[in-house]
Amino acid sequence: MKKRKLLDEVRAEIRLRQMSLATEKNYVLWIRRYILFHKKRHPREVGPKGVPEFLTFLAESRDVAAATQNQALNALVFLYREVLEIDLNELRGIKWVKRPPNLPTVLTKEEVASTIQKLSGVQRLIAILLYGSGLRLTECIKLRVKDIDFDRRQITIRNSKGNRSRVVMLPEAAIPSIKAQLKRTAEYHKRDLKSGNGGVELPNALERKYPNAQYTLGWKFVFASYKLSKDPRSGIVRRHHVYHSILQKQLKAALKKAGITKHVTAHTFRHSFATHLLEDGADIRTVQELLGHRKLQTTMVYTHVLNNGPSGVKSPADRLRYQRKAKTQEKEIWSSRLRKWLKSRLQSPVLRSLEF
Repeated sequence: MKKRKLLDEVRAEIRLRQMSLATEKNYVLWIRRYILFHKKRHPREVGPKGVPEFLTFLAESRDVAAATQNQALNALVFLYREVLEIDLNELRGIKWVKRPPNLPTVLTKEEVASTIQKLSGVQRLIAILLYGSGLRLTECIKLRVKDIDFDRRQITIRNSKGNRSRVVMLPEAAIPSIKAQLKRTAEYHKRDLKSGNGGVELPNALERKYPNAQYTLGWKFVFASYKLSKDPRSGIVRRHHVYHSILQKQLKAALKKAGITKHVTAHTFRHSFATHLLEDGADIRTVQELLGHRKLQTTMVYTHVLNNGPSGVKSPADRLRYQRKAKTQEKEIWSSRLRKWLKSRLQSPVLRSLEF
């Protein structure tokens, strides 16, 4: 039996653990870069001692962010521990880089409304769901038809970040557009069944457990792509969901038309969703559940955004301005009283007619 290549072994281990395709691509990328850094020597030959050298190179020569450095370290730990089954004693001294706390960018309600109004088509519906339900972009484009419950006005998010599921609200404003989108998806479904490409990717080996499920409308993606494509893992040609970049170009143009200069991405709608709920008095535990955060501390970052906004304390400089204004008003009142008093004391008709 022909021995598999190292990167093929990495892919096999990742798929065995049902990790996402994005994780697979990132891990393979970092492992390939690690091999090239050590002049194409096999990682088994280099040993775990080569990991600190590579991380130092990334930090000093490439000046990568903390999150990028941690991602590379995760990939290499997976390589040595799970694929090569090598003891990681030499890596025990390595510490994951702490990411600096960054406050999220948040749009005002007026800015959100202005931006969404300048979007159109599928992009507008996606933006409404990101802001109205607090979805991540990946969660939104991976929604299945069966996950939309119009009667209960709710959306079920399955196998999301950290392999967790949750239920969020279905915005009333999105219902007409979603129904229209589901109608298009049903048309795609009928067309694909006739052409013999009516299947769809199912999670967690459900295709073997329920062989016919992939041919039902309920499992189809709400935001189905307009064209067929080859599955990167199985090689099967079928209809996948729309790509992640579908919103980026139109969102950039919409922000320009709206005159918004903030650094806004699709994820900014999710940040705005959480912040506006807290501004309206929602309980932070409820917001945590809607966002799908494992820890309350992650949700607490939005309270810091509130403290910097209109709900926070007033600047001392603003109080000085108000005091100046009050003193000016007081002077005008006394000046007016003085004019009236002088006029009342003047006896001459000529003097009395003068304006002070």
